[in-house]
Amino acid sequence: MTAPLPVRPPEPDTGEARGKTPQQRPPSRLLAPLRQTGQLFALALAVSRAVFRRPFQVREFVEQFWFVASVTILPAALVSIPFGAVIALQVGSLTEQLGAQSFTGGASVLAVIQQASPLIVALLIAGAAGSAICADLGSRKIREELDAMEVMGVSPIQRLVVPRVLATMSVAVLLNGLVSVVGTLGGYFFNVIMQGGTPGAYLASFSALAQLPDLYIGELKALIFGFIAGIVAAYRGLNPRGGPKGVGDAVNQSVVITFMLLFAVNMIMTAIYLQIVPPKGG
Repeated sequence: MTAPLPVRPPEPDTGEARGKTPQQRPPSRLLAPLRQTGQLFALALAVSRAVFRRPFQVREFVEQFWFVASVTILPAALVSIPFGAVIALQVGSLTEQLGAQSFTGGASVLAVIQQASPLIVALLIAGAAGSAICADLGSRKIREELDAMEVMGVSPIQRLVVPRVLATMSVAVLLNGLVSVVGTLGGYFFNVIMQGGTPGAYLASFSALAQLPDLYIGELKALIFGFIAGIVAAYRGLNPRGGPKGVGDAVNQSVVITFMLLFAVNMIMTAIYLQIVPPKGG
């Protein structure tokens, strides 16, 4: 009998047989940010669809709403006072140099309602509630609880993500009104007491410059910012890497990513609003 011929192992497919070279393949590191961005938008779309599906997790929503509100109400009220004061002092100093002290109240209140209030609410929700949501979902992921839910036929997005995102959106809208009121009162106090302004001129300038769309854009910003904070926190929590250390890294990344998105979206929404809604009296 003759010995069997040795079998030659197949050569690895490098793409040359199909007319491609390894250099033509895009490196995965360059595609990673695009892939993660696509997954983030896919999660946002999945959450938007799951909102209208039954059954709705009422108990989970109430618990998350109370948690988000409890960790953000007091810090938001305390932060809004110095924000309103700084804006009132800066605007008051500028209008005094220009000889337009009578418009200090309207300018400072508009700055608080349109810009400062939604950003304060969103940053606090992303930093306090969003980090907690990301840590909760990340810990469930590394313990394989989410995989067990999928095996049992329960959607983690509908069961866990949707109530949390709706809670952040609801709290953001309600908290925006509180921050606007507290910030306006803080600006009023510092303008009248510290800078010697008159209460009548402060209120008259506000009624002369402000209009209802200014309040609407503030509430719309708060709603969208709350949605962004909840989606980013949920996405990073559902995709941790490296065990418990990866969960901590995901929490830090969620806060940073949310901050960057908030400022970019705020700039876009402000530019669109100023183009669509004419100023009062213009």
